[in-house]
Amino acid sequence: MSKKAPPSYETQSLRDFAEVVRGRRTINLFLQTPVPGELVREAIEAATWAPNHHVTEPWHFYLLGRESIERCLDLCFDIVAAKKGQDAGKFKRGKWSEKPGWVVVTCRRSEDELLQREDYAACAAAIQNLMLYLWKAGVGSKWTTGDITRDERFFDIIGIDASAEFVVGLLWYGYPKVTPEQKRKGLGDVLSELP
Repeated sequence: MSKKAPPSYETQSLRDFAEVVRGRRTINLFLQTPVPGELVREAIEAATWAPNHHVTEPWHFYLLGRESIERCLDLCFDIVAAKKGQDAGKFKRGKWSEKPGWVVVTCRRSEDELLQREDYAACAAAIQNLMLYLWKAGVGSKWTTGDITRDERFFDIIGIDASAEFVVGLLWYGYPKVTPEQKRKGLGDVLSELP
């Protein structure tokens, strides 16, 4: 019986995957070209393959249409205007209105603190899957956890039962107008190898 050679990690597909991971950026400026709905649904389906302890699948995805987005924009105005005044509210609403696609990701609530932490981590991994899938397709995204994601009025707009789930993130997506440069710490700064 012959031994199989160990698989090679020096493959083009692996290098391509690393390029997608390293290349993904948070996008703030988007083109107004619509992203095909089928692509977004495929990205959400890919997101659901994130690791999740005991296969709890604690996530839910809310894909917002124009009416829901407009209500969120009005809420954005209200939140910012209450803190910083009408002009700041108008400015922020205008910036948010340039975000072409919106999806909200929630996590099921649990009384079990350990399970809640594990489920939250699973939802974060699902969001990363979603963003990487979109990035590979040329679509950028931004994950926000700003004030709106904790506002009860936002839950009403989306139809979220705040006693059963909480918002992990609001993701904006679209084709990037500008892709920023970015750096990361070197491996020596973040890795400790123990004997």
